[in-house]
Amino acid sequence: MSRSSKVLATLALATLVAAGCSSAKNGTSSSTTSGSNSGGGKTFTVGVLTDLTGPAASGAKTSPFGAKAGAIVASSEGFQIRIVEADSQTSPSGILTSAKKLVEQDHVDAVLAVSALTFAAADYLTSKGIPVVGVAEDGSEWTTHANMFSAFGFNDATKVSTTAGLFFKMQSVTTLGTLGYGISPQSANAAKGAAVSAQAVGLRAPYVNANFPFGSTNVAPVALQMKAAGVDGFTSTTDPNTSFALITAMRQAGVNLKVALLPDGYGGDLLQAGPGALQSGQGVYFSLSFEPVEMHTAATEKFANALKSAGVTGAPTYGEYAGYTSMALLVQALHTAGAHPSHAALISALSGVTGFNAWGLLGSHSFGMADRAATATGVDGCLWVTKLSGSSFQLVPGADPICGSVIAGKTV
Repeated sequence: MSRSSKVLATLALATLVAAGCSSAKNGTSSSTTSGSNSGGGKTFTVGVLTDLTGPAASGAKTSPFGAKAGAIVASSEGFQIRIVEADSQTSPSGILTSAKKLVEQDHVDAVLAVSALTFAAADYLTSKGIPVVGVAEDGSEWTTHANMFSAFGFNDATKVSTTAGLFFKMQSVTTLGTLGYGISPQSANAAKGAAVSAQAVGLRAPYVNANFPFGSTNVAPVALQMKAAGVDGFTSTTDPNTSFALITAMRQAGVNLKVALLPDGYGGDLLQAGPGALQSGQGVYFSLSFEPVEMHTAATEKFANALKSAGVTGAPTYGEYAGYTSMALLVQALHTAGAHPSHAALISALSGVTGFNAWGLLGSHSFGMADRAATATGVDGCLWVTKLSGSSFQLVPGADPICGSVIAGKTV
């Protein structure tokens, strides 16, 4: 293949991945789900603050569907949830503007945030006393702001666990390369942490790039640098458009890549992206913070059925897991917040949540909202891993989940 063809293939793949996430699942609107109401007849308005457009949309834009599925489950528990969407536009100014609209015009009872740029709106939401649930994927505000509660656990990305290293070692990787976005503290620190984790279990990590431009697909130089470093294992903390473009570029450059492990792109994020993306994703591993639907547990079946009721067909996405589990956290707090809770009362109820297991999607694991910065990777240091084979995701023996521990004295 010529050099120009390689560049076109890489760009086409990135476009397919981004487009796939905007196919049947794009264009959601505000919705109300009703049922018998232990909330005393009140309809709770929840603003879903997420990256509907811009570079981060490839990993987040489906989160409103997960929130809608969660609202359907909420109705079975007696709560009416009205969802209002707000687009960050993958911009610090955009997310702040959208957050202000949710608070000052839509008068939301809570914000559900799934965005790589939540940190840019965090101070404003805190100053207004708004309860925020969501996923701690972007920065340290989730551990420092008392009104913010992460359904993914309060991971401190400056800490390091053995989880990633143990997985790569189990897959016979010897030399790891990592990639993260410089604009996102969580992404950058996680990329550094994966390298430290690998080194802690005896692997090499000669290539660590924690300052990659946000959303970029200009990955050819990185692929060549990883080849020169002798990398045979790779992980990134970037959005799917960047990750898949780099995997394609590494393969085209002749990198002997045994294992590529990605934190997103699982399920619908990849399967809807077209045959080019599906081909490039063959053999790629995907980590999740919750049980994958391939486990067919009671919790995953409940999740899948709720998504179907919300109008989603096909495999779930990262964004849908994020929206659904965040709604699970909010609903658990609503059970103790009273019939017509104020913002302060709802924050108090969220602060008191214990034994949260995301409607069962954490399996035998759980945590409480007081456990801020308790771990470095997932709840109890656990990740669930699947591998793409053909058009399906396969469970990985020994990694459903794989759990590590925080490495004492190690930070990034």
